Amino acid sequence: MLSLLIWIPVLGGLVVGFLPKNKNPNLFRSVALVFATITLIINLLIALKFDTNTFSLQFTEHYQWLSWLGLSYDLGLDGLSFPLICLNSFLTLTAIYITPKDLSRPKLYYSLVLLLSAGVMGAFLAQDLLLFFLFYEVEVAPLYFLIAIWGGARKGYAAMKFLLYTVLSGFLVLVSFLGLVWLSGESTFAFEPLKSHSIPVASQVLLLIPLLIGLFIKIPIFPFHTWLPDAHVEASTPVSVLLAGVLLKLGTYGLLRFGVGLFRDGWVVIAPYLAFLAAISALYGASCAIAQKDMKKVVAYSSIAHMAYILLGAAATTRLSLEASILQMVSHGLISAMLFILVGIVYKKTGSRDVNYLSGLLNPERGLPVTGSLMILGVMASAGIPGMVGFIAEFLVFRGSFPIFPIPTLLCLVGTGLTAVYFLLMVNRVFFGRLTTELASLPRVMWSERIPAIALAALIIIFGLQPNWMLRWCKTEASVILYGNQIVIEQQINS
Repeated sequence: MLSLLIWIPVLGGLVVGFLPKNKNPNLFRSVALVFATITLIINLLIALKFDTNTFSLQFTEHYQWLSWLGLSYDLGLDGLSFPLICLNSFLTLTAIYITPKDLSRPKLYYSLVLLLSAGVMGAFLAQDLLLFFLFYEVEVAPLYFLIAIWGGARKGYAAMKFLLYTVLSGFLVLVSFLGLVWLSGESTFAFEPLKSHSIPVASQVLLLIPLLIGLFIKIPIFPFHTWLPDAHVEASTPVSVLLAGVLLKLGTYGLLRFGVGLFRDGWVVIAPYLAFLAAISALYGASCAIAQKDMKKVVAYSSIAHMAYILLGAAATTRLSLEASILQMVSHGLISAMLFILVGIVYKKTGSRDVNYLSGLLNPERGLPVTGSLMILGVMASAGIPGMVGFIAEFLVFRGSFPIFPIPTLLCLVGTGLTAVYFLLMVNRVFFGRLTTELASLPRVMWSERIPAIALAALIIIFGLQPNWMLRWCKTEASVILYGNQIVIEQQINS
């Protein structure tokens, strides 16, 4: 079933790509929706069979591939990867649905979106370090073209900057993996055998440095973040949804899977520095968001701040902080996707994202009242208002991290307070006040355009009121990351 999650989107991309050019453009969109829906249904079927009480990988697949290179086709599912593949499937379907029907070159566009989804899915499921690296690099090309072809005025610059940063990220991750295999003496890149090896602490720290820099670029963490605002501003709304909602999670996934999972002793040595770096990144992202005039840049810089909380939870390495870090990945994916969709609607109807130009859009008669109401809900979720998933995810991260790193945690709490500041400034300027004459007759927002944002809002509230519905998927994985499968099983037997 795991292979289906990867290869069905690939098949969908090929089918769309080989359809005749003279077909109705809506046909390409419909075919892409069908394949994305099938992938999501397979995720739901896996959820029905997923055992939340087991400490071992589930639905595993193993095939020998290039044995002379130590590469095997190993797939597996656990509490860390399962919420993320569900997020990927759902947001891929959402991105295809919100794509404008009058899009140019639709064949290529939908093929690239499906291939991008397949690459991300493979990275989350790979249980071989080299296989992870291959999928980690596969997603670069589709996203580059999605920005370079369908982006804004400076799309070429933004796409090239993204490409250079991401290629460097992959190179550093590969260097760390090669060093680990060489020092361990293994002839394979399989994750489980490498996890059981013990290498000197100094060597672990040395290998962690390139791995962390590579992953910090992907997340992104200050000062490796500069590609992200440009990419978001120039990318179309569906691409921004995938970029913020899913692509950034490859970096935080790598922190937990490889940083904590493979280099436990070295991680403990550098964890205090990582905690303070998380605090700096959170404050920097929030401070930059306050100064932005473009709504999309505000949301982009908020991502830098909120992704830093995951680094804080990973640095603390308590069971609660690791569980909360996984929940924060899903929380940020849902909230950021919703905010980018709503910013896209505002831009489509008004032709601007400038907070100094827009005003009074909450006007119930001539403005965008429903869009404004959803935006207020989205920024409340991002600011950590109780009753929404953003609050419980960040609260648990801080609760799990405070006993270990009190000062960085308090600094991140200040960053959370600043979230309310920059989003309040944006909402107050754009949606409140008097509707200007230039915006007096805006096109209507159809309910079909609101459905994705409403669905995301529902999930944000549901998981905010019932966070255990999400946490139960990852509660065992936090123990496995901390202690390893065998120790956890022994503890369960003894108890």
